[in-house]
Amino acid sequence: MNSLLLHKEVQAFIFEKSTTAIDLSKLILKGSPFKNISIQELAQQIDGRLKAKQKLPSWYAKEKIYYPPVLNLEQTSSEATAAYKSELVSGNTLIDLTGGFGIDYYFFSKEMKQVIHCELNKELSNLAKHNFDILGARNIKCVVGNGLETLKNYDSVDWIYIDPSRRHDRKGKVFFLEDCQPNVPANLQTLFTKSKNILIKTSPLLDLQIGINTLNHVKEIHVVAVENEVKELLWVLERGFEGKTMINTVNLLKSNRQEFDFILKDESLQPLHMGAPKSFLYEPNSAILKSGSFLSIGNRFALEKLHLHSHLYTSEKKIEFPGRSFEIVSVYPYSKKIISKTGISKANITIRNFPESVSTLRKKLKIEDGGENYLFFTTDLNNKKIMIQCKKFNSS
Repeated sequence: MNSLLLHKEVQAFIFEKSTTAIDLSKLILKGSPFKNISIQELAQQIDGRLKAKQKLPSWYAKEKIYYPPVLNLEQTSSEATAAYKSELVSGNTLIDLTGGFGIDYYFFSKEMKQVIHCELNKELSNLAKHNFDILGARNIKCVVGNGLETLKNYDSVDWIYIDPSRRHDRKGKVFFLEDCQPNVPANLQTLFTKSKNILIKTSPLLDLQIGINTLNHVKEIHVVAVENEVKELLWVLERGFEGKTMINTVNLLKSNRQEFDFILKDESLQPLHMGAPKSFLYEPNSAILKSGSFLSIGNRFALEKLHLHSHLYTSEKKIEFPGRSFEIVSVYPYSKKIISKTGISKANITIRNFPESVSTLRKKLKIEDGGENYLFFTTDLNNKKIMIQCKKFNSS
């Protein structure tokens, strides 16, 4: 850390250059206007603050925040997901074994009496400590070193948090828990001797059933999406838990959140109710789709599914639904000749259980992107290809 970057005039320069998007390559060519501060150091702070604008608004608004290299910032949680995961923990002490920039731990510190932040990289640890102090989080203890080794110094803690690194020296980017660092499955028995509760963050690409088979005592899995994009999976493990795993899905939106939960083992036991398109059409949000709740979601809201594999639902009456909701205007058989006669030249297109891509359909049917029309190309309960023309409605 170069402490000169925190001086008032330097901070003013960083704030000015990171208020709107900037061409960093041109800035770098101009060189640094400050003695003993390289242009590369300035560029890192400007680029970091720009990336924090949407992802970390509290950091963005604060002076004297020190930003790490872009790779560390890209790998960190967003403020929205960090706040959500802090709701899952409580008690006296939480130890984080995998350190990093510190977004999660700042929010953990609001719920726990003490948070221990372990980070192998001394510079990143010092940077995180500086930011915690700036943000007023005085109950976070930063430790430079291996988290697993640091854990040995404690008889017990209320929570262990792990965000395993998904970058492998030989395999590159990995997703299976056994390939990540630290290897959680290999150390799980030891971890449970130190805490009853373990919270693990993984890539959204990890298959839920594979994760359950790899880990032990999985009490809950939280599928977390932000603005309908799945960002992470959170695994809540409880020592001795042998019950059914609860799946909690959440889609964090600007003004509210969409939540839906179900028991994974009960999903396959749910009855299938299919039907033709009625007055309204519903598409589950991305967190629900990732969770695999294709039967429970329909039954919970008394909806009919268009097809076993289409994952679109319909009803005669309008309901509030955790996803996108539409009023059906018309239903057409999939035929270029028939669809051309509708006169639709601009629309938002979605495909579900349909053999052609969106780009192919746009080219074939000469339909531009955008507008108030929403077209769903899918397969119905009779295995017929159809196009459903819809308009959006507000469920509130």
